[in-house]
Amino acid sequence: MTTPSFVVAVDGPAASGKGTIAVRLGRMFGLPVLDTGLLYRAVGVLTDRAGGNPDDEAAAWDGARGLTAAVLEDPALRTRGAGELASRVAVHPGVRAALLDFQRAFAAQPGGAVLDGRDIGTVICPDAPAKLYVTATPEVRAERRWKQLVGQGETVEYADVLADIRRRDARDGAREAAPMVAAPDAELLDTTEMTIEHAADAARRIVEAARARWEAFR
Repeated sequence: MTTPSFVVAVDGPAASGKGTIAVRLGRMFGLPVLDTGLLYRAVGVLTDRAGGNPDDEAAAWDGARGLTAAVLEDPALRTRGAGELASRVAVHPGVRAALLDFQRAFAAQPGGAVLDGRDIGTVICPDAPAKLYVTATPEVRAERRWKQLVGQGETVEYADVLADIRRRDARDGAREAAPMVAAPDAELLDTTEMTIEHAADAARRIVEAARARWEAFR
């Protein structure tokens, strides 16, 4: 029996290009897109603004309870600091559990959806018909993120961004709750030497093949 909705799970580490790829796949296939990383960024920011410690599960859970769709539009969620906060609150099982239903409800929309994150294909939507794991070397990802942050007006050194990337990779890969790993049946897409156009086209071909298989068994 196949999944009733055509879900595309796009996982991978920070600055691998997965977010841009997910958005482009949504446009190509006419599907709504959810950047699940924004949920954790929002929880981290809300926790911090309330004076709570993001490393404390109870405080982070309180932040998760205050999450609304409107919060996801806050530009502050796109900052370097928000990314660090997201990685810190994401280690808490209670926070992940609080956001689980939100993500699965989004995925269950009629027609399907595209979700990008770090545990979509392994935890949130393990039966997703299309799974991609998008990655690149830490150095290339750091350069991409550094250029993005500088473009947003932040003053930051490349070396500091690279250190952030490596620290987040270690934390996200080692956490007990839903660690960042590629699903066994995910297609690996290494974007290290790809332009975003080439990466998006490669992703499109992967999803088209998955959709054809999915439709054949409906």
